[in-house]
Amino acid sequence: MKALILAGGYGTRLHALGKDTPKALLEVGPQCLLEYIIEEITPLESLKEILLVTNNKFYQTFRRWADDYGYSGKIRIINDGTNSPEDRLGSIGDIDFVIRSEQINDDLLVIGGDNLFDGDLRAYSQFAKTKAPLVTIGLYNIGKLDDAKRFGVVALDSQRKIISFEEKPAKPRSTLIAMCLYYFPQKSLGHISDYLLESGKSDTAGDYIRWLSEQLTVYGFEFHGKWYDIGSVESYREAQNDFRAGEE
Repeated sequence: MKALILAGGYGTRLHALGKDTPKALLEVGPQCLLEYIIEEITPLESLKEILLVTNNKFYQTFRRWADDYGYSGKIRIINDGTNSPEDRLGSIGDIDFVIRSEQINDDLLVIGGDNLFDGDLRAYSQFAKTKAPLVTIGLYNIGKLDDAKRFGVVALDSQRKIISFEEKPAKPRSTLIAMCLYYFPQKSLGHISDYLLESGKSDTAGDYIRWLSEQLTVYGFEFHGKWYDIGSVESYREAQNDFRAGEE
């Protein structure tokens, strides 16, 4: 298995905070978001390599971070070649870019670089492997219907199969939402290019998951604990104030 961290965004919703610093390198407590993610990934027994995809604007920033971080394993920084929000590939476009450019022929664990969570990835990956070659996505109960409007809202059956997926609905049916966390078994990777060819859309991975769940069975795994999507200044401040509060 290889892990792919998505960090191809330009941080436009973070205003001044994201102008010169990619979201994945924003600090929460003693370290940055990316370092928390790596701490979650590295205990996975089947992990072969960590990849991080970013854009031309932040490529050297991530290279400098990787040189300083001192991780004993291997992290490869991949440049998707884009230079602005107008020509960005989007999340599913970046996943497709990495699969093709790196000739990925392994199971692929994909995590958004602006995700901050303390759930156990080992239980998730073990569950996902039992469902291969079908895809399993990470889910979180965000608790409030108003908050769910900003995400993909999911309903599961008793076997954890996705029976509905609504991207940013005006009237959410539940508070169970999709995290930017996906386990794509090797045999499922070809579906991404099929989706891009059919839809012509490469922006959000949520649109792909909705499409895929209408074609094939997709499973959902609910995480517990804390989770933040660092998409705005407000959510970033909330994470700074609350993540791992009281652990010391």
